[in-house]
Amino acid sequence: MGKIVILGSANAVPDENHANTHLLIQEGSRAILVDCPENPIVKLRQIGLTLDCLTDIILTHFHPDHVSGVPLLLMDLWLSGRRLPITIHGLTDTLDRMESMMNLYNWESWPGFFQVYFHRLQGEANSTLLQDDDFVITASPVKHLIPTVGIRIDFKRSGKVMVYSSDTEPCQNVVDLAHEADILIHESAGLLTGHSTPGQGGEVAQQAGVKTLYLIHYPTDAEPEKWIGNASQIFINPVFLAVDDLEIEMD
Repeated sequence: MGKIVILGSANAVPDENHANTHLLIQEGSRAILVDCPENPIVKLRQIGLTLDCLTDIILTHFHPDHVSGVPLLLMDLWLSGRRLPITIHGLTDTLDRMESMMNLYNWESWPGFFQVYFHRLQGEANSTLLQDDDFVITASPVKHLIPTVGIRIDFKRSGKVMVYSSDTEPCQNVVDLAHEADILIHESAGLLTGHSTPGQGGEVAQQAGVKTLYLIHYPTDAEPEKWIGNASQIFINPVFLAVDDLEIEMD
């Protein structure tokens, strides 16, 4: 059963009810973590996943509120006895920095450490990030302060499509990724360089012809009615505010 779990929904400043934005994508034998601003092992256990179930990590860009939890996650997987390999996907710029960060911890000296594979994307639009019996995942660069990708996940069994914009200003690549998607999860941090307002997220959703819009990466003091209302002025289909621990079925 394919599903998306919102592990965190806040912008760069979390609070007691909103972790920084990160997601879990699950289908068949795959459990994919999208960004890792904190150690997610407690939340994964709460939704019934063993640590060995995590197969992949996608890092959309190298900002602390998206990657700072990776070293602790990898260390805890190792200390918990993991032996299965894991693959980390992302832009070359992102993964080069990720490796440099791990080297500060001398991770190559951790005895019996499991294999970590790095899948580097070069930054072309509609690059294949992952393809197997469960998914086709494609990535395109978006318009943020540093190299960043948004992703499109095609669930093969159900035929449903989810798109995650990551941090971005409105841009054509997100519109293209989200073309006729069932769900668009679009950032809504506000009128800031490299980010989008709820209304701009609604405009992208309307242009792409998506069925449902979820706003994410918002300030923790955002008023849900205001955020949803601003997007709904432009987007004619349902709009929701993504909240921590929300599960979205993709069947």
